[in-house]
Amino acid sequence: MTIRAAVPRLGLLLALAALVAWASVHRAFPDPSSLQHQMQSMGPWAPLAFIALFAVATVVFLPGALFGLAGGALFGPLWGTLWNLAGAMLGATLAFLAARYIAGDWVAGRAGGRLKALLDGIDAEGWRFVAFVRLVPLFPFNLLNYALGLTRIRLDHYILASLLAMVPGTIAYTWLGYAGSEVAAGNPTAVRNLLLALGLLALVAFLPRVIRRLRAARFGRRQMKRSSEFEL
Repeated sequence: MTIRAAVPRLGLLLALAALVAWASVHRAFPDPSSLQHQMQSMGPWAPLAFIALFAVATVVFLPGALFGLAGGALFGPLWGTLWNLAGAMLGATLAFLAARYIAGDWVAGRAGGRLKALLDGIDAEGWRFVAFVRLVPLFPFNLLNYALGLTRIRLDHYILASLLAMVPGTIAYTWLGYAGSEVAAGNPTAVRNLLLALGLLALVAFLPRVIRRLRAARFGRRQMKRSSEFEL
C-alpha cells in the first residue's frame, strides 16, 4: 500500500478512534425529558436529527436499544419504528464501510475463532447468513456491523438482509418505548400497549430458537441427501 493510499485510511481510523474514545467518556444517555425537549424544538427537522444521532451512536458503540426505546417514546409506534430503523441501518452501514475500507483485507487475512467462523459462513451462505446472525445474537449488534464489514459480502446484500432481519426487533423496542411513554402519561390504553410490547419482545426472543431449529433441520436434510447420493 502506498503512502498516498494509506493517509485517508489512517485519517478515518483516527477519527473513528476519537469518536469511540469520546463516547466511552460520555456514555451517559441523555435525559429523556431533555432529549424530548430538544427534538420538539427542532420542529420538522427532529426526525433527521434523531436518525443522525442514532447512526453516530451505533458507530461509536452506544447501546442502540436505548435509542430504540426513545424513538418509540418520541415519535410513536409507526414513525418511531421508521426513524429507529433508518438510524440503526445508517449507523450499521457506516460501520460496515469503515471496517471494510480501513482494515478489511488485513483482518480477513488474520481472522481466527468466532470471526473466522463468521467469514466462512458468509462465504458459504451470503446474505442468508447475515440475516441469521442478525436474528441470532452471536455478536453484539454494534460489533457485528464492523465484523460483517470484514467479509466479502456485497454492500447491497448486506443492507437488504440486515434491514429485513432488524425489522422485528425494531418494532418490539419501539412499541415498548411508546408503551412506556403512555404509562408515564397515564393514558387509559397504556396497559394494552404495554402488554402488546411485551408480547412482541417475547416473540423476538423466541425467534432465534426457531431459526436454529430450522437451520439444524435443513442441515440434517442436506446430510441425508449426500449420504443417499453416496450410496447410489
